[in-house]
Amino acid sequence: MARVYVQGLLLDGDRKSIEPMASRIPDADVQALRQFVGQSPWAVDVVQQQLARKVVDLLSEPEVWILDETSFPKAGEHSVGVARQYCGALGKVANCQVAVTLHWSSAEASCPLSWRLYLPKTWIENAERAQKVKLPKDLTYRSQAELPLELIDQMLSWEVPRLPVVADSAYGNSFEFREQLRRRELFYGMSVEATTVVWIEDPNAILVPPSAPRGRPRRYPPLDSMPTPQDLASIARQLPASAWKKVKWRAGSRGPQRSRCTQLKVWAAHKWRSQEHPERVAEWLLIEWPEGESAPTKYGLARLGTGRPGLRRLVRLAHARWRIEMGYRELKDELGLDQFEGRHWLGWHHHVTLVTLAYAFLRSEQARLKKNFWCELAAGAEEPATASD
Repeated sequence: MARVYVQGLLLDGDRKSIEPMASRIPDADVQALRQFVGQSPWAVDVVQQQLARKVVDLLSEPEVWILDETSFPKAGEHSVGVARQYCGALGKVANCQVAVTLHWSSAEASCPLSWRLYLPKTWIENAERAQKVKLPKDLTYRSQAELPLELIDQMLSWEVPRLPVVADSAYGNSFEFREQLRRRELFYGMSVEATTVVWIEDPNAILVPPSAPRGRPRRYPPLDSMPTPQDLASIARQLPASAWKKVKWRAGSRGPQRSRCTQLKVWAAHKWRSQEHPERVAEWLLIEWPEGESAPTKYGLARLGTGRPGLRRLVRLAHARWRIEMGYRELKDELGLDQFEGRHWLGWHHHVTLVTLAYAFLRSEQARLKKNFWCELAAGAEEPATASD
């Protein structure tokens, strides 16, 4: 049944739900396919773990892990997780499902490793509704900030090789999220908004004044002795012209992708006025300000180990997410990712797993057809021709 379902996803056809796919496959059994995808108890995690190992092997010159989310507009109210929430596919609040994904990415392509469907609290708290879509009984609410960390922990438990994590400002704006990545000893490059406040001098270097004769010893300098942090937009406008360098990061369909960029070391000033004292660590700020623009167009914070990272490396990291946008488009337009008509929790996870399998197959075919093909071929497969042949 898995073979039949994946075949249906790969075949041409406008609609990739079960009935239209079955109509294009000789002797396909609609009821059997529905039972296999919607009810059969095959373990999603086991299949995804084996598939992740294949993907790591396939995209063997990896650059990053990409975290992102995608949405699935829905007309009704009965599909698991559906609610009125921000729908990226439509660019507005609408009735939709939202999923968080983690992708393994090389310089040329990316592929999903695992998925998490976001469940609004109303789904967890409504027992009747939860029962109708067959939610697991031990399922608890997890925010959209917790789901990506759950995905990351899953990859670490599967021993997927560590790579820098890249994500948009929905995650990068969170000091706590970046701190959680540091606790897991992961490098990262995160987009942030211009309103993010930072110090450009190390706040840890400020001397703590002597303690009073009575009372507890002072551990931190008083608020009035701390320098006032600045937002990123203000910092960008203060930089001299000599700080900006022209960087080209890749050749796009419309010619080379280039811009003016700069980097400097900063320390995030999260909750500094409330006298909270999280660990203040140095991060590298990347600012992109194209010539002719009235203001910078991109800000990012990165942590890539000791030493000063190259500016070009920071820029490539900041622009790595384009591959996941292209991947989502292919997953939806060509493989029917957003066309699943089942309503149940298990069925949704079966569907996205099989779509991922189909997508990984397409990536493997692209690799196989390359001139310098390195992958191990299946038994009996024809070796690609070489110049000496």
